[in-house]
Amino acid sequence: MSSPSLSSTTWRKSSHSNGAGGACVEVAALSTSIGVRDSKAPDAGHLKFGPQAWATFITQVRNGRHG
Repeated sequence: MSSPSLSSTTWRKSSHSNGAGGACVEVAALSTSIGVRDSKAPDAGHLKFGPQAWATFITQVRNGRHG
């Protein structure tokens, strides 16, 4: 099974990135999921999360459960 090309995908860097090369992630809305990758190694692959799993994670982050 081949993976679709992500060359035209718009990845957004975390607003918590300090620009000094620290840990940073990027996210993108893919066709049926949310992609998450390491901004320092964008060609190393990405994780995919379903929309509901991503929404749950974001809600938990906002409520201080991951941080």
